[in-house]
Amino acid sequence: MKRLEQKVAIVTGSARGIGRGIVEKFVSEGARVVVADILEDAARETAEALKARGAEAIAVPVDVTSKESVDEMVEQTVRHFSRVDILVNNAGWDKVEPFIDNDVAVWDRIIRINLYGTLFGCKAVLPHMIEQGYGKIVNIGSDAGRVGSTGEAVYSATKGGVIAFTKTLAREMARHHINVNCVSPGPADTPLFAEVGSYNPKIRDALIRAIPFRRLALPEDLANAVAFLASDEAAYITGQTLSVSGGLTMC
Repeated sequence: MKRLEQKVAIVTGSARGIGRGIVEKFVSEGARVVVADILEDAARETAEALKARGAEAIAVPVDVTSKESVDEMVEQTVRHFSRVDILVNNAGWDKVEPFIDNDVAVWDRIIRINLYGTLFGCKAVLPHMIEQGYGKIVNIGSDAGRVGSTGEAVYSATKGGVIAFTKTLAREMARHHINVNCVSPGPADTPLFAEVGSYNPKIRDALIRAIPFRRLALPEDLANAVAFLASDEAAYITGQTLSVSGGLTMC
């Protein structure tokens, strides 16, 4: 039997990059998925590609910086599938530059997407999971939130917040049989990394040299870890942060 057979999973930011890798892995494990993204056309394209493989998938537009939008995403999921079993808070954004050069508007955008987006997602799904007596939440953090990262001060702060929030929520939700964990990627070969790297063309090669495996993470590297934590194989694991960084960080 597949590990996520008939489970209903919402993955934010899943039209491309790591998120798309996660929904592709989830459907291969039998899940029914919600491709949730602010990029509506790309979300529909991803959902159609999954359905062409025989999967049950719907595309739902969402702006994770808006509580109302996130609430509607969850309600639409429940209307369509009658339940929600898994939430992956994957949507994220960054701009790499020294903190002294950061504009406050950039802080706000990073905080709203990375931290508030995670808070809103959890707040929306938890009543449904508590009623079911079952649920899996996987928050996508970053090793920048564990060890810091030059040029990513506010991003690191938000991801450190996600990690701390994950631990506290795991404690609060354990009595409801809801697992809450965090996957922390290192540098990954994604459209977001390409956008970040456009500010500093040398950053890609420098990071590859620093990673013991001498390559960036691929979306499937992260998706495999997320799928494990979203499955009942991880039923006794909660409040944990798993780094998937090719050995760049070992802590």
